[in-house]
Amino acid sequence: MQSRLRTLMLCGVVVWAGCAAPNPEGVVGEEPAAKERPAADSAEEVRQDWAIVVHGGAGTPPRDMSDERRQGYEQALLGAVAAGEEHLAAGGTAVDAVELMVVLLEDDERFNAGKGAVFTHDAVHELDAAVMDGSDRSCGAVAGVKTVRNPIRLARLVMDRSPHVFLIGEGAEQFATEMEVERVENSWFDTEGRRKSLERALASEKEEKHGTVGAVALDTHGNLAAATSTGGLTNKRFGRVGDVPVIGAGTYADNACCGISGTGKGEQFIRHTVARSIAARVQFEGLSIDEAARRVFAEHLDDGDGGVIMIDRAGRIGMHYNTGGMYRAWADASGTRGVAIWEQE
Repeated sequence: MQSRLRTLMLCGVVVWAGCAAPNPEGVVGEEPAAKERPAADSAEEVRQDWAIVVHGGAGTPPRDMSDERRQGYEQALLGAVAAGEEHLAAGGTAVDAVELMVVLLEDDERFNAGKGAVFTHDAVHELDAAVMDGSDRSCGAVAGVKTVRNPIRLARLVMDRSPHVFLIGEGAEQFATEMEVERVENSWFDTEGRRKSLERALASEKEEKHGTVGAVALDTHGNLAAATSTGGLTNKRFGRVGDVPVIGAGTYADNACCGISGTGKGEQFIRHTVARSIAARVQFEGLSIDEAARRVFAEHLDDGDGGVIMIDRAGRIGMHYNTGGMYRAWADASGTRGVAIWEQE
């Protein structure tokens, strides 16, 4: 299917400087010309001191959502960005920043990760997460965990405190016990909205798609990192795992090119190693992150499959999706900041 591409870069999204409020409609506007940056394949590469971008999932956010609900999403996303900004501006590392931002989104029940994770067919929660450090391509991932409050913290420990990359199920839970991470009863993840989603899915015998959360950062040391976390699909069965914890599919970072966090149809992102495919085109073909994402989506993904957030090694921020919208927010050292859900009509 020919993808109906919607590509977003900082020159085409709502931006503001200082403490001004976000666009009340959450729509796209043009960035002032003074903020425009050279394309990633330009000979001129002026690196930002730091840059961050987060997402809360791609899909079809209802245009008629209440102002209160929209503002809740925006505040949650901006809160994560503010925490990451404070950390990076003080000289903190990109990998610490993405972990910090994803933890905040995991603890917010608006999103399908951590506290807001969806229910499986058996009415339990199974959570997945991954993190990658672009400075040396070290990475850690977990899948199918049920009692870890913040799966991204466990993924970070897999990266830092084990010889492995990917732990699943009971083994991941045992590792969590050894690492003494915070644990909760599986019912702690319950929310009424997610239970209603399960009831609808059971009535139709379908798996409902929901979002993911993710973050990408460039720090003042020139290092990139990416992190992603999800509760998967409502009504999923058979221990299904999507792209989020699969390095190169939904999560990837390499200082040689860029950092990427994806959200969408996990099976498609796995089949086409979407994150690594975009990064490879940046690294080996010299494309901008914008153009690399455009080509990968056009060649491999169908309309509605999902979206990605990206930062290249110079600190340029990209957001690309082929769905009705993507919850997202961003900031960089130049003073550019923004939050958006939909694109400009």
